[in-house]
Amino acid sequence: MSDAEQPTAADVRAAAEAVKAAIDRHLEAVESRAEGAGKDTENGASDTAVYAAFDELAAAGEAYDELLYETYDEVTPFEIPGGDSMPAYTGPEVPSALSVLIRRDYSVVEPQRLLAQAQRVTDLDPDSADEDEQAAGSAGSSVHAALGILFGEYEADEIATRHKEFGLDEGDSTLWVTAADEPSEPGEWLSAPFEQADPERVICRFDVSSVFDETDIELDDEE
Repeated sequence: MSDAEQPTAADVRAAAEAVKAAIDRHLEAVESRAEGAGKDTENGASDTAVYAAFDELAAAGEAYDELLYETYDEVTPFEIPGGDSMPAYTGPEVPSALSVLIRRDYSVVEPQRLLAQAQRVTDLDPDSADEDEQAAGSAGSSVHAALGILFGEYEADEIATRHKEFGLDEGDSTLWVTAADEPSEPGEWLSAPFEQADPERVICRFDVSSVFDETDIELDDEE
């Protein structure tokens, strides 16, 4: 932004007022939905109205945060999951089915620990290794084979809680809850499980990232 385009104190104040108004509209939508729950009324707000008010509040908060930083070199303590990357929700108001999409990233930081854990699993249960690994006589012969054994033996949630035991280091992770019109048929999406992930049908999402922790540390240092 050039010097001529630098925001003024009045711009920051206007953005702050916009956040306050967006908070009021979001609360009104939430209260209206709660009051209309279980009632056949045209005046009660729907989930769609609440989602729209949420998006408006998120946009207002982001604009205020940007102007505050550019003008005063200060930030807000608020973090809205998903930021501006998620479009407005367009799915059914009352979904009849859900899909839960999870991504977790890891770094292999201790390959020997990973190999040792895989070998321990196959020593206790030889059938956990495929025929090629059994013929080679060692399940811990490669990281590729070890990962297949460990992720085949343990649930993904257990891997997440015990990742250090397996020589892994956590990266970012996200969980999306998406709405569907009807349950999928068995095996329907197995060939391309993530192909139909529609951001406009995300009911809620939860993100975990070291970026958030670093922001907290920076705020603590400033204080």
